[in-house]
Amino acid sequence: MTVGESVIVAIGNALLDITASGSKELLDRYGLNANNSIMAEEEHLPLFEELSNNNCPVVYSPGGGSQNTIRMAQWILAEPKSCVFFGCIGRDKFGQIIQKQMEELGVHANYLIEKDHPTGTCASIVTGNERSLVANLAAANCYKKDHLMKPENWDHVEKSKLIYVAGFHLTVAPDAIVALGRHAAEKNKIFSFNLSAPYLCEDCMDQILSVMPFVDYLFGNETDFASFGKEQNMGTEDLKEIALKTAVLRKENTKRQRTVIITRGHLPTLVAYDGVVTEYPVKAVDKEDIVDTNGAGDCFVGGFLSQLVQGKDIRDCILIANYCASYIIQKSGVTFDEKPNLPQIVVALCFYVFHLSIIALNTLRYSIKYERSNIPRC
Repeated sequence: MTVGESVIVAIGNALLDITASGSKELLDRYGLNANNSIMAEEEHLPLFEELSNNNCPVVYSPGGGSQNTIRMAQWILAEPKSCVFFGCIGRDKFGQIIQKQMEELGVHANYLIEKDHPTGTCASIVTGNERSLVANLAAANCYKKDHLMKPENWDHVEKSKLIYVAGFHLTVAPDAIVALGRHAAEKNKIFSFNLSAPYLCEDCMDQILSVMPFVDYLFGNETDFASFGKEQNMGTEDLKEIALKTAVLRKENTKRQRTVIITRGHLPTLVAYDGVVTEYPVKAVDKEDIVDTNGAGDCFVGGFLSQLVQGKDIRDCILIANYCASYIIQKSGVTFDEKPNLPQIVVALCFYVFHLSIIALNTLRYSIKYERSNIPRC
């Protein structure tokens, strides 16, 4: 099936992931801990150049939540320029690396070039089976709505069938996100959003609530939704109830009911729609085959959207989503082979067919549907 150009548009933080082997001495020198994640402070900034200039092998790959998702969707669709990405990078070698790799994958990337800040980076220092992550958003924090609204850029939005935003961008350009959501509602296009992290639910609820009325497909993991339910005073820790209550929060586009998708690692994925929560099993990956779980959630969404934009049903969307997540956790960073492994997808399909009866048994049908209401304001 030919999908055409600019069918999926995403906006988000454009980062360059720098993955390299390190040592305890390196971690100690920068005050880092293994298996931890921090935002870079002034004393960490030389680390990025040091990693890129040392004699050890370094893997560069575009990173950031939305950018990971759009790359996975593009890889699955395999049709040049079917996916479009907006973000901000610096005028430097790291920005050039991002641009080159996005172009090679076939993504139509439209970057605002920031003169006064370097390209955002995330260092991933591997020591044994552990990773220490250090993120420096830099230019990624400088994206402006004005760039999106330029006629040559907004034209891609007009052509799109589906729009995606990760929650991380709420701290950068919430006005741009609202503009995209309003466009989707007015044109009856699909608008999808990711809660992305528990701290966003705690610190950025007003921004989330400004976007929520436009959201047709809402993604997140169990900790994201647990935090959302708590901050919204839903009075329950049951993820299924939280999903159902979230699904019926106020919507601008009443032609589409909201679908809520909650990933839970190796546990079944929860999908809430029309008062029903369905559990979709996840094909387990052998522990010894797991290399890096960073980006699994982003790539799950990329696989899902690649099928949704083609009009596939929810089961097919979840099938490819789980394939993409299991594929990426067996790679170092969000990196891709030349083409998707079709035999692996067939195996995954057989797994799902085998579990259809189990899915039916695990579907929880709630007799009480929550009435639609205005989103509560904190």
